[in-house]
Amino acid sequence: MDLPGPIHDFLLVFLGSGLILGGLGVVLLTNPIYSAFSLGLVFVCISLFYIPSNSHFVAAAQLLIYVGAINVLIIFAVMFMNGSEYYNDFNLWTVGDGVTSVVCTSILLH
Repeated sequence: MDLPGPIHDFLLVFLGSGLILGGLGVVLLTNPIYSAFSLGLVFVCISLFYIPSNSHFVAAAQLLIYVGAINVLIIFAVMFMNGSEYYNDFNLWTVGDGVTSVVCTSILLH
């Protein structure tokens, strides 16, 4: 698909920011359901990256396989687990969240 330059650049920045925010959501969110939905956002953004390069079949296949099957399977597996253990001691920032935030910020700034 031949898009004008500014629209193509905006699309890449929009999808890239969706990937970064979704990836941070997968790592930093403590609720596994929200983390699985963030993983679905990452899968959708990855599949939409194929559309500007005229790979519509690959985009549709990735959307169907990863979002439609893998992510739904992850959500069902998480829903079958006992969910009460995730809310017993709810800390918004743990040590792993802080380390991940520092590493991701340092990678982003370099």
